[in-house]
Amino acid sequence: MKYAILIYHNPASRQVWERLSDAERTEGLGVYAALNEDLVASGELIVTEALADPTQAKRVSVHEGQAITTDGPFAEVKEHLAGFYLIECDSMERALEVAARVPEAALRPPLAPEHGLIEVRPVMDYNIGP
Repeated sequence: MKYAILIYHNPASRQVWERLSDAERTEGLGVYAALNEDLVASGELIVTEALADPTQAKRVSVHEGQAITTDGPFAEVKEHLAGFYLIECDSMERALEVAARVPEAALRPPLAPEHGLIEVRPVMDYNIGP
């Protein structure tokens, strides 16, 4: 089964990241690198990506056959999607184990729960296409 591990940030989490020293940032990125290496080694990682700031987003809609784009951000929410993992593993329990290793899941500073959160969601398999 495939699972999306969604990583959410908010303005406070961005400020925390910007206040970290170079050594702290390197350490934080090292946690991601270790997780990535482990998921590649286990064969569970499909893809992982960090997303650009939502202010760089574009919304697309079609009205009377014409594509219309507007600049972001769009949602009036506290958190925004900052990145994700797409993994394939045997169970939700395993997906939750992986998600618990994402730094934003930690219940300790500098990234306490109010500074980010992790969501795990099964990916629907509609079996469309070749």
